[in-house]
Amino acid sequence: MPTIIYRDTVKPEWVDYNGHLRDAFYMLIFSFATDAFMDRIGLDEAGRASRKRSLFTLEAHINYLHETKEGAAVRVEASVLAFDAKRVHLYMEMYEGDGAEPIAASEQMLLHVDMTGGAKSAVFDTDIAGRIEALQAGSITKPRYAGRVIGLPSGSRASATARPA
Repeated sequence: MPTIIYRDTVKPEWVDYNGHLRDAFYMLIFSFATDAFMDRIGLDEAGRASRKRSLFTLEAHINYLHETKEGAAVRVEASVLAFDAKRVHLYMEMYEGDGAEPIAASEQMLLHVDMTGGAKSAVFDTDIAGRIEALQAGSITKPRYAGRVIGLPSGSRASATARPA
């Protein structure tokens, strides 16, 4: 089972002209959830300060599945799909309230970074790697929205290029 790592409420300033959560704020919520993931593995504020290490996002993908509106309670569940000595492939699904179907999904590639002397990649400390491994052990094995690529089906017509008049 994935781990619930973050909960929030859709704020008025996050809502667009259609009355729905603005697309950028889905990423904000997933970003806050990534911070919660960092807290969970020992890279909270105190851990980052004492270790002089952090996680940087190398790549992020979002699937917008259903709209949600102002005031809605949301939760984010996270799964570790894979990790190596320096990176974590994190998958998250966002749900409204106690709903069973996700309203959005995100996958992210995170890099562990030594913040001293130029922010270079660093091997996870043993205790951090152990916490990541424990989260992976409880993760889903077949995430529904991971590994997707943006593109039109082959054979789709190329868009016409605008030409000056």
